[in-house]
Amino acid sequence: MQKLIICLLAFFTSFTLYAQDNSVAEGPQIYKTYCAGCHGAQLQGSSAGALIKTDWIYGRGKGALTKNIRFGIPGTEMAAWNTVLNDEQINAVADFILEAQETPPAARRPIPAQINTEDYVLNVEQLVSEGIVNPWAIEFVDESRALISERGGKLRWLIDGKLDKQEIKGVPPTFEEKTGGYMDIALDPNYADNGWVYLAFSHTDGNMEDKEAPAMTKIIRAKIKDHQWTEEQALFEVADSLLVVNGNRWGCRFLFDQEGLLYFSIGDMDQAMASQELGKATGKVFRIKADGSIPEDNPFVDEEGALPAIFTIGNRNVQGLDQHPVTGEIWASEHGPMGGDELNIMRKGNNYGWPVITYGIDYSGEIVSEKTLQEGMEQPITEWTPSIAVCPIEFNSSPLFPKWQNNLLVGALAYEELRRLVIEDEQVISQEMILKNLGRVRDIKSSPDGALYVVLNNPDVILRITPEEEL
Repeated sequence: MQKLIICLLAFFTSFTLYAQDNSVAEGPQIYKTYCAGCHGAQLQGSSAGALIKTDWIYGRGKGALTKNIRFGIPGTEMAAWNTVLNDEQINAVADFILEAQETPPAARRPIPAQINTEDYVLNVEQLVSEGIVNPWAIEFVDESRALISERGGKLRWLIDGKLDKQEIKGVPPTFEEKTGGYMDIALDPNYADNGWVYLAFSHTDGNMEDKEAPAMTKIIRAKIKDHQWTEEQALFEVADSLLVVNGNRWGCRFLFDQEGLLYFSIGDMDQAMASQELGKATGKVFRIKADGSIPEDNPFVDEEGALPAIFTIGNRNVQGLDQHPVTGEIWASEHGPMGGDELNIMRKGNNYGWPVITYGIDYSGEIVSEKTLQEGMEQPITEWTPSIAVCPIEFNSSPLFPKWQNNLLVGALAYEELRRLVIEDEQVISQEMILKNLGRVRDIKSSPDGALYVVLNNPDVILRITPEEEL
């Protein structure tokens, strides 16, 4: 609070001088007027932190910086300046801060060969850094081969740690709009016998080049034979009346549970209140059988007008799904807006509240809801404010990391993190940062040999992580 008061005093002291020429848009003058009182005249830090640095906790690059200036950082003493500065001024001061850096925040950071954690010294091997664009998911077929999806609409093989130059042919086109495209992939629990590969992607029957074509996340499966996508079957797609125009937040993460049922998520597609409607596909987690048929005990199979595949509702955008290896509970990570990223346990028929309750605010700075609690709506196990843009999750069961047994590994996009969460009795006891500022963590997966694979975006890299020694 003391820091905030000092910042506000600095602002009001200088406001009169600045108001005499409010057309000034030069970054140095704006910084001197509004920011120097807290962050130092030379960006060296004062009552608030230094702005010349290499570790960017709240996101790298100009996009993150302008957002933090415009809207503030919830849960911190960084206030919002969008009611004082216009977009031109915010961009100018952001440019000034970025130009002062010895190393540009958006520059590609070197991948360290080793990382020290609380329990292990980790070896980090960079497997793929060229020839791949926006990898979204990785799924292992055996110890030597893994399948990779690229958001732009490609499937590729990773063979013995190297990217196969030959793409899978015959895959369906995708509607790569906003966050849309190819998303998660999964293998049938009986893949060794039947060869089924599952794919989630943004789909439209309209013109792929038309940004306002009606579209929705679609779930299919097929087999791959000699680099050819064959025998495709549609497992989940909605009627034309349920397609969305100008949608965003498509989902989609897969999970086959221990009983062989397939869970998948569809985001709210910018249709927030539809997340509460059982007749709409957006803002839900679904459960189907491997062939696309509906489990008889799904919670809404007998409710008139409801989509029978629905498992939970009120989910803004689930980006991670996994099953606890001991309890069998289904856990999910979910994007909030600005603030309010969530970690939840998905239980049949439950309502997770979006947008009626939330710990975040809209990207415009507007209040989504005054409520964080309401009867009949679930509370998260934990929430992250400010939003880390939580993404993949995986419970560790690798024999290579016995000290992390049943810990939850959590990746983040905007804050470029890989965290380890210690969970006891459905409570997060502690969190440890494993990776930070190396790239957007899009997927994490343990390979058959126990190594941890991490899929990064910006830069597009695949890492293999193994323990060097225990500490």
